[in-house]
Amino acid sequence: MGKEQKQLHIFFFPMMAHGHMIPILDMAKLFSSTTTSDATTIKSTIITTPLNSPAFSTSSEIDLQILDFPYAVVGLPEGVENLNHRTTDEMQIKIFMGTARGEACRTALLQEPLERLLGELRPDCLVADMFFPWATHAASRFGIPRLVFHETSFFATCAWEIMRMYKPFKDVELDSEPFVLPTIPHEIKLLQTQIPQHEREENNNDFIELLNQVRGSDLESYGVIVNSFFELEPDYANHYINVLKRKAWHIGPLSLCNKEIENTTMRGKKAATDEHECVKWLDSQKPNSVIYVCFGTVANISVAQLYEVTMGLEASNQPFIWVVRRSINEDENIAVGSFVTHCGWNSTLEGVCAGLPMVTWLVFAEQFYNEKLVMEVLRIGVSVGVKEWSRVSCKGIRREVVEKAVKKIMEEEGKEMRRRAEELNKKAKQAMEEGGSSYNNLSALIEELSCLDMPSRELK
Repeated sequence: MGKEQKQLHIFFFPMMAHGHMIPILDMAKLFSSTTTSDATTIKSTIITTPLNSPAFSTSSEIDLQILDFPYAVVGLPEGVENLNHRTTDEMQIKIFMGTARGEACRTALLQEPLERLLGELRPDCLVADMFFPWATHAASRFGIPRLVFHETSFFATCAWEIMRMYKPFKDVELDSEPFVLPTIPHEIKLLQTQIPQHEREENNNDFIELLNQVRGSDLESYGVIVNSFFELEPDYANHYINVLKRKAWHIGPLSLCNKEIENTTMRGKKAATDEHECVKWLDSQKPNSVIYVCFGTVANISVAQLYEVTMGLEASNQPFIWVVRRSINEDENIAVGSFVTHCGWNSTLEGVCAGLPMVTWLVFAEQFYNEKLVMEVLRIGVSVGVKEWSRVSCKGIRREVVEKAVKKIMEEEGKEMRRRAEELNKKAKQAMEEGGSSYNNLSALIEELSCLDMPSRELK
């Protein structure tokens, strides 16, 4: 007789933002495509809201469960259910609050509907976004392990925790005076202006409370999933697990689970231009000659800054392609030689996977930490020199700076960066192949989950 086939049912619950939803979709597909040595298979279900559901409808192997988003309760107009829909800083905070806390600041607005779903379907595990710290308690009510999904690097997560623990910015008086992040493997310096104001000030509000709970949920949950691979940042994977004592599994780069080009192009929004025309143009260019420019799905750039970027790119005398709200994978074309990026983690990882050196142009979130990884640890980037963290705008860089950075990375000085980037590209692919570090980590995680004696299974 053959082995009895077991199945794990895993819920995936992303934050309502494309930068969080895309890697969760990749992760759900990766889990579903995995069968362990003991013949355990995975059923993946993504939880989302009505207006976000089309982003996941392209994958036939993934089930969907829909929760209504409480836009009216937090004062948002109808139809705003995603950070990419926001038009003001205030709306962005309200979207976070829509997923976080009710008026009494005691119960998350989505917690009760999530608990109803968990009680009805009894999954074996809940993988929930880091911005849903309350999901740990919701899952524990049914004996279900909750895994936190970190959308960023080990490096950034370590830096974020070190900032919380030591507050090293308090040791300097001037914004222009750098401070050192203590206890981490490399000497990393930052300016006060490069960290968010809410981290520098002692003020407390619902959003600050949410961030504090986010940090605490790493320890309270079953563990953490990280979209990275060991060979990219070994010092910081070890620091996070062995020094900060976090239980974590690196299973990335998740984007590499898309074997076919069609799978990759369907992950974001539909392109407004003809994709075939873009590829045709790229195919007509020399190898490594094109600058690929993309600032992600959230950053807003003023008209004046757009003009400076354009003039700087023109002055570099390099052909370039600029993707607004990225949707297709031109960065993998052989003609592309470097990547101008905001250093969001999805974009940074995709640059690594394409073997591209990067021109870094930061805006907010953990992007200043990711730039330090790219520039000072991996040494595959050139910075345009952004000094100020800004939640929604990208501004203040002159065309001459853009021109200089592009020329530096595309000419003689950039050759060694390109060599290192291409080596990381090979290591990324190896990590996801059978026997690779991420492949083995995922297999170990699934095996561990399948061995748990969970009340949720008994109640099914």
